[in-house]
Amino acid sequence: MTDNLNRRKFLRGSAVAGAAALATPAIADGHGTTLKMQAAWGGGIFLENAQSFAARVNEMSGGSLTIEVLSVDAVVKTSQMQDAVHRGVLDAAHYVPAYWYGKSKAASLFGTGPCFGWSSQEVLGWVYAGGGQELFDELMAELRLNVVSFFNSPMPAQPMGWFKEQITDASQMEGLKYRTVGLAADVLLEMGMSVVQLPGGEIQPAMKSGLIDAAEFNNPTSDRDFGMQDVSKHYHLASFHQSQEFFEVTINKDKFNALSDDHKAIIKNASMAENSGFYWGNTKRYSDDLLKLQEADGVNVYRTPDSVMAAQLAAWDKVTARIAEDDPFFAKVMESQKAYAKDVMNYLNLNQPDYKLAYNHYFG
Repeated sequence: MTDNLNRRKFLRGSAVAGAAALATPAIADGHGTTLKMQAAWGGGIFLENAQSFAARVNEMSGGSLTIEVLSVDAVVKTSQMQDAVHRGVLDAAHYVPAYWYGKSKAASLFGTGPCFGWSSQEVLGWVYAGGGQELFDELMAELRLNVVSFFNSPMPAQPMGWFKEQITDASQMEGLKYRTVGLAADVLLEMGMSVVQLPGGEIQPAMKSGLIDAAEFNNPTSDRDFGMQDVSKHYHLASFHQSQEFFEVTINKDKFNALSDDHKAIIKNASMAENSGFYWGNTKRYSDDLLKLQEADGVNVYRTPDSVMAAQLAAWDKVTARIAEDDPFFAKVMESQKAYAKDVMNYLNLNQPDYKLAYNHYFG
């Protein structure tokens, strides 16, 4: 199949799945329980990840609990997914907290917040072992949202993205029309950029038409599927704008509470198991597709200059201080994260050898 056909399939939603979702009850008959989970993804590797999580639940339950994955926009728009789960229109959703941070900027702290020297692995550690889940549940209660959420799939740091020319200094970022989402939008605005928030499928056409000058989505595999290599040949890896993200699986609270204890435990443990499955599988795919971008598509790949990343950290400080001053809960979450990161990263930084030193020893 050609790249163009693959790309059209990737960008296309599933109208058939949407029609089936509207025609079929969310909770199935005596053969078992079915939860319908709409994903924020129309195809590509992230939809595969949502399907992988569902497959774990289905296998672990022996078929007594089934999660049926619906493609993007099958029932509601991505921006409406959380409200749809809250109201019971959807049983569940698979997306990222940055997609609903308009309700509370604290949402972005759960995966797309400032980098305190940690990666998404350690942020998930904070969620599971450092009080993060409890703080998230407190946020749901404060917002009066009838949902429960599980977090999984630690993503590698997102690339700075695609530009019309190589970026060698932070001054080149001034005034650029750039696509991102979540709290990162505030950070890049602080750096002097003009930020446009667009869904994934609209990024490549927007850059092609000149609506935006530069963009990021998430990773080399998705970027290649979107066809970013056709509108830019300058790809910058490494950035602090979204350096520790992961998925959120959110479920209607009433429907979750109605499940058996066994089914609740299966969902929780399938989510934890997906952490490893995602990281192992996606990291390999990303590295393979980065080579394809370079060798097959003629893309120039650079590491984002330190001056840009230093400017990002300075912008994060200003943005988070401003929000924390007006939002005590935001400040509370951030202080909890800092306490966890300070201790955990102190140990890891002291203990971890310099893996780059070993890499260069063998591969140059």
